Amino acid sequence: MILAADQGRACADGRYPPLEPYASGLLDVGDGHQVYWEACGNPAGKPALFLHGGPGGGCTPGSRRFFDPARYRIVLFDQRGCGRSQPHARLRANTTVHLMDDIEHLREHLDIDQWLLFGGSWGATLALAYAQAHPRRVSALVLRGVFTARRRELRWLYQDGASHLFPEAWHSFIALVPAHERGGMVEAYHRRLSCGDAALEARAAHAWCAWEEALSTLLPDAGGPWPDPAADLALARIETHYFRHGAFMEEGQLIANAHRLRGIPGVIVQGRHDTVTPAATAWELQRHWPEARLQMVPGAGHASGEAGIASRLVMATDGFAGS
Repeated sequence: MILAADQGRACADGRYPPLEPYASGLLDVGDGHQVYWEACGNPAGKPALFLHGGPGGGCTPGSRRFFDPARYRIVLFDQRGCGRSQPHARLRANTTVHLMDDIEHLREHLDIDQWLLFGGSWGATLALAYAQAHPRRVSALVLRGVFTARRRELRWLYQDGASHLFPEAWHSFIALVPAHERGGMVEAYHRRLSCGDAALEARAAHAWCAWEEALSTLLPDAGGPWPDPAADLALARIETHYFRHGAFMEEGQLIANAHRLRGIPGVIVQGRHDTVTPAATAWELQRHWPEARLQMVPGAGHASGEAGIASRLVMATDGFAGS
């Protein structure tokens, strides 16, 4: 789940200045998919991989700014079907296992032995899944707003939980769905986002993203969401595809397999008032992964652009830069 506040709007104080990639391209990963990747910073620096949210969100120039460009070789890629990857919004051969394979393909393509993984929300989900499958390839983890795609987390966000905190936004979210379908909002939206009616798909994508946007920050963002119908469609369509399948993972897999992270250092940055990915999940993960340091940020919600969140993330990458 990536929200508009994470998509490169005004950057919070404390981030590194803007920088441009020194290399980029499209990598053929099979199944008809090509994923966009880019590298910036110091080519001889510590390798780090930025994993964006969603699934289906894509990277932005702001994604590069959590790392010291003098000390990091910063790699970003747009996951299957989103951002600059091709084809756009495709669901076929698009699962968590495919994304983990793409990360390995990219690592080998760039001749990287081991890298730091940085991810928030769905990016944290994917980072955990990859690190548990390939622990020797991970030097450290920096996670924000931990999400493990369990049924109770999905129910909180899309069925019965956050709806009690944001009733007016919830009313708008369910308005597109007849009453008899509201017992399964993810499934109901998935049908509309893949129905072949372009106008209905666009309306559903806008409504889905508006609901997530309403929850993203502790205080409302006066800037509002950036209108991007194509990006909204990719995000909403891919998210519902993943979430109706439990993110293509066994229930509770990422917590149950947290022992596979032993020996990997990490920092978990969690907004105390995060209503997208409530703090209970981050706290539970840290209990199963003692090498991680959990940093609860008071006065902050979910979005990486909130000042308290951004500064803690930069402190975490700075702390790992020399290790």
